[in-house]
Amino acid sequence: MSSILQPIAEGVIRIDLQFHGRPQVIAAYLLYDGREAALVETGPTSTAEKLLASVQAAGVPLEALRHLIVTHIHLDHAGASGFLAQRMPWAKVYVHPVGAPHLADPTRLIASAARIYGDLLEPLWGKVIPVPADRLVVVSDGERLQVAGHTLIAFDTPGHARHHHAFLDETTGLLFTGDIAGVRIPGVRYVRPPTPPPELDLEAWSASIARLRALRASALCLTHFDVHREDIEWHWEDLERRLWDWGHRIRELLEENMEAAEIIQHLRAQADEELRAAGADPELYDVAASYESLVAGYLRYWRKRAASARS
Repeated sequence: MSSILQPIAEGVIRIDLQFHGRPQVIAAYLLYDGREAALVETGPTSTAEKLLASVQAAGVPLEALRHLIVTHIHLDHAGASGFLAQRMPWAKVYVHPVGAPHLADPTRLIASAARIYGDLLEPLWGKVIPVPADRLVVVSDGERLQVAGHTLIAFDTPGHARHHHAFLDETTGLLFTGDIAGVRIPGVRYVRPPTPPPELDLEAWSASIARLRALRASALCLTHFDVHREDIEWHWEDLERRLWDWGHRIRELLEENMEAAEIIQHLRAQADEELRAAGADPELYDVAASYESLVAGYLRYWRKRAASARS
């Protein structure tokens, strides 16, 4: 198979969605048992046609694709769910209880994303289409999904977002992590925490990491990006350390009355130096998790904490 389609276990294929022509930015995972198929992550609408073409290139007829499972409702993970539900009226969309209303009516989801991306929202992510309410399947913590010959267990994993699940495939031991396991480019020992507003919660994220570490998964299947097997414990440690190190440093800069733009420059300089030391091109990480969104999430988190302490 091409580099776009990468078999990772029996009946599981990683699909590189080639986000705006860039490899290794957004992945979706295709499960197929010869009779029915499921996707973990739909990606954004801007890559939906590539996704469908890749599913067919993997030898899976679209009629077999009946389960669309999203880890959370951010546009790079679930933005195409409405488009795909419209294209494939036989498919169901599986989503966290907190996220389900926002897929049925994405008005607030779009407004939140527009505050970050402005006029670039639709060019980047494509048009967000509502998912009909009768096509949504609300998934609870601990629920087992029997799909495409696999059993996926949902784990409520807040920290990055309140509407976040990770899914453990009991059949293969693979853990589909969404964003809770961070951003990591293949071949690089460096994990970046994606910390966009408005729901970043550092304590909840640490608790989610502890919960998932205890599963002893055989591999971490990141949406951003690829499958990581050899150094799972190191991966979790690197993510959690950087999550808190950056948080503490940004709080210090905020307490020094530094403006957001200056904090972004400071974090960019520090992180770019770390990435070059790890042998990575900083730009590869920026596409999946920009410094602007990272800093915005931390600033909102610390300001909310300060306001809560005063009340």
